[in-house]
Amino acid sequence: MTAQDPFAAFKAVQKEAWSLFTPMEVSTTPTAAKLVNFAGVGAGLRVLDVGCGTGVVAVTAARRGAKVRGLDLSPVLVARAREHAELANLDIDFREGDAESLPYGDSEFDVVLSQFGHMFAPRPDVTIAEMLRVLKPGGAIAFSTWPPHLYVGRMFALIGRHLPPPEGVASPVSWGDPKIVTERLAGKVKDLSFEMDMMTPSALSPQHFRRTMEATIGPMIKLVAQHKDEPEKLKSLRAEFEALISEYFDGSSNVMRQQFLMTKAKKM
Repeated sequence: MTAQDPFAAFKAVQKEAWSLFTPMEVSTTPTAAKLVNFAGVGAGLRVLDVGCGTGVVAVTAARRGAKVRGLDLSPVLVARAREHAELANLDIDFREGDAESLPYGDSEFDVVLSQFGHMFAPRPDVTIAEMLRVLKPGGAIAFSTWPPHLYVGRMFALIGRHLPPPEGVASPVSWGDPKIVTERLAGKVKDLSFEMDMMTPSALSPQHFRRTMEATIGPMIKLVAQHKDEPEKLKSLRAEFEALISEYFDGSSNVMRQQFLMTKAKKM
């Protein structure tokens, strides 16, 4: 990120807000294995995890014998990722960095992955260009994202209605629309494929899950902070959020049913 970056302030806010994401790694750990399996990661492959967060994808790939690097905007999450790697006796190079300006060489990796990470970079064209630049020809790119018409996509739409993003920032859930993804990757990849799967984080009630989101999800943290001195607005917002959650909350199992999209392709 340079002084000329028009989204430097936006990224600084993201870096701070997402620093509290760590408790959600429990839910994203099983889906990390699904993405690594989907991408076909195996021993000896050079793998980059973009937007690595607490390192759940990177550690999963390294345990398969891959040679892994990971990058994230948040130094707090990178520190947590390093702890996970050390605990598992894995040699993974984690660093703080920007998905729009990857600090790696051209064609350096056999596989580039991202689990709910690269989608938050403001400019999809810049981000995908960087991810493909560091991927070797014939290498695999694979990522997990949230479809706009399902729970998480609707959650971000709700947040966006109350807290619009800066001009020029693309919606993160646009990466969950196969049509848009196909357009963004057109002429750059081959063998493009998609697969839906399910994340099932635990919750005691819609209210319990709403509280968890308010404590861990960057945009939600920011939105609640914005209305902290407006109790009626905050009450209304929480009621709207809980109504949305209730549509996907399975009380018979005490889980949220959160479908996500996995995308995979090979660089031309």
